[in-house]
Amino acid sequence: MTGAQYRSGVPDNWFVDPVFLGVPGVRRDVPVEDDNPLSWQSDALCAQTDPEAFFPEKGGSTRDAKRICATCDVRDECLEYALQNDERFGIWGGLSERERRKLKRRA
Repeated sequence: MTGAQYRSGVPDNWFVDPVFLGVPGVRRDVPVEDDNPLSWQSDALCAQTDPEAFFPEKGGSTRDAKRICATCDVRDECLEYALQNDERFGIWGGLSERERRKLKRRA
């Protein structure tokens, strides 16, 4: 046989780990040392949804984006990134630009 070896008609290499592939939303059980400070973005729920929800028109609703953020595993990392990088637009870590400004003033 060439290629993958088969037992019972199923290739031995049939399984591909979604974490290895970097599938968004699939978290590692054990933290992995990673040199990339933005590696959290691969687990962000917003990466799997319409980006326009996170950058609404002026006066537009932020409700849908904040609802998604509320259940996101990397919400804290996202907010920290936005605060450190002075992100001026969009919903980051569940907070709008105005909410992030208020948070920075209080700190």
